[in-house]
Amino acid sequence: MRDYYPVAEIAASTRWRRPREPAVSRRSPGPAEPAADSGSAQATPATTTLPQPIRFRVVTWNIHKGVGGLDRRYLFERAITVLRALAPDIVLLQEVAKDMPRSRFDDQGELLREALGLPFWAFALQHRFRHGGYGNGILSRWPLHDVVPIDLTLPGRKRRGALHATVRLRSGAHSRTVALLVMHLGLADSERAEQLRLCLASPPVDGMLHRTPVVLGGDFNDLWGTLGARFLEPAGFVRAGRRLRTFPAWLPMRPLDAIFHRGDLVVRGSQTLRSRLTRRASDHLPLAADFELLGQDVTSTSPLAGG
Repeated sequence: MRDYYPVAEIAASTRWRRPREPAVSRRSPGPAEPAADSGSAQATPATTTLPQPIRFRVVTWNIHKGVGGLDRRYLFERAITVLRALAPDIVLLQEVAKDMPRSRFDDQGELLREALGLPFWAFALQHRFRHGGYGNGILSRWPLHDVVPIDLTLPGRKRRGALHATVRLRSGAHSRTVALLVMHLGLADSERAEQLRLCLASPPVDGMLHRTPVVLGGDFNDLWGTLGARFLEPAGFVRAGRRLRTFPAWLPMRPLDAIFHRGDLVVRGSQTLRSRLTRRASDHLPLAADFELLGQDVTSTSPLAGG
């Protein structure tokens, strides 16, 4: 079992170390089980208890292209240090720059991937310029599958979007797919409302079963923290923990950022990381949530199940 320290305790030190034995295998997903042949008994779902609980930490953060919210300096080492302290398994990022002059032409996703030891990276460039651009990205400890960018741009508005991917988490002989969504919504309330409708109606999301584990996070630009109750809760999503203020980073007054979940997941803790460094690394605070996959709901299909 992976034991997590509360995020509040991590804020006191940037030298927090990951526990030695993670609960989830880092191996790539294995091949699917063979289907029963025509002469065998019909396969039936069998409810199975996981040998170990599958726990994982998700962080969402608008990193502001690595530019400090207070001093306007580009020091990407600050973002790396903050994320390393949080020790995430999955990071949902907004405003990740690539090949931009303002960001020293850095490929920020690759820098984070190498520095954090999270080998799998998916990126959707939303804002393109003559030199480089920026967009949403997902970093993961496990391989990312089904990567689909979702265009949420409305006529006459700034380009906005979401990024979908899935990971396969394993415990013993059992595994389960978890869907991930990162998004960055617009500045107007009517714009954000329509963008959430578009996202929920998009093919990667609309076809999901309600029990499918889903983690959705990002910069919702949600000034009053009401988008969840108005649009996501009716679709079965639940906020991961309390509504927390994340903007501006140096004196948080607005809950612009959030993490929501749906399906066979429970939240074991959530918190923003407030420190001297996070107040300077970006104009948003990072938000972290610890999840546990409900073991009793993991199913395996076998021709022998049910006799």
